[in-house]
Amino acid sequence: MDRPLTLTPERVATERDWVRARGDRIVPVINDVRADLGEIFETDVDAVTTAQYREEVERVFADGDLAVNVAAMVAILRDLDVEGDYPGFVVDELLGRELAATIAGTQPLRTLGEATFHYVDVHHHGRADENAGVDDLEAALAAGFQERLPGWDWTDRESPFAVE
Repeated sequence: MDRPLTLTPERVATERDWVRARGDRIVPVINDVRADLGEIFETDVDAVTTAQYREEVERVFADGDLAVNVAAMVAILRDLDVEGDYPGFVVDELLGRELAATIAGTQPLRTLGEATFHYVDVHHHGRADENAGVDDLEAALAAGFQERLPGWDWTDRESPFAVE
């Protein structure tokens, strides 16, 4: 039998370190997605830096309840591989979408994170030597963190729908 996934504070820190170190791969995906979506929605969206990404990773993992859930999904997706891949298509999509939403935060960012995950997933492909779940993991990280990071004009203003 394979080893069980046991989450400890040390394992959460290990997953945080992996996510943070992946910044060199995730940030270019975030910026590509922001450029694409900015063009589609006819708006300017600020690019993000690796430093901004890493700071936001620290914020996510500083919230223990959020961190343990993010770490669990990261660990599962990192190890997920399905012989022939296609039968595993649903589970890595499900986990990727949920991870993106969890990282993105509350509504409406949660739903936008899920939607953006599917957009990123269609355009982002992992390396042939990696498990099948890794490209979905990277798509989820890019989608979730790009929602959390500043740069979208509509998130930098007061909503005209707030009622006093």
